[in-house]
Amino acid sequence: MIKVVSKAKLKQGVNIEEYLTIAKKVIEETRKEQGCISYVLFQDLQDPSILTMLEEWKDEAAINQHDQSDHVLTLVPELRKMRESTETHRYRELY
Repeated sequence: MIKVVSKAKLKQGVNIEEYLTIAKKVIEETRKEQGCISYVLFQDLQDPSILTMLEEWKDEAAINQHDQSDHVLTLVPELRKMRESTETHRYRELY
């Protein structure tokens, strides 16, 4: 199993509801994907412009397939336009 943590900071002035509307579409489609165990978006309690996606995937192949899915290729670029920065890390479970 692989866990992915992707933290995004929205640009100042971005309408967060617009961002969340697009993100919800990505989440709904991603959760249907084979190999997706969990895909959940969180909002920072101190700074609402910081959003973190916590993902669980069966394996690297599932992530690679996800990265090439239609909804990722069409919707994620729209989300990126609204972000100031993004930091993503992949983790494997040790114990």
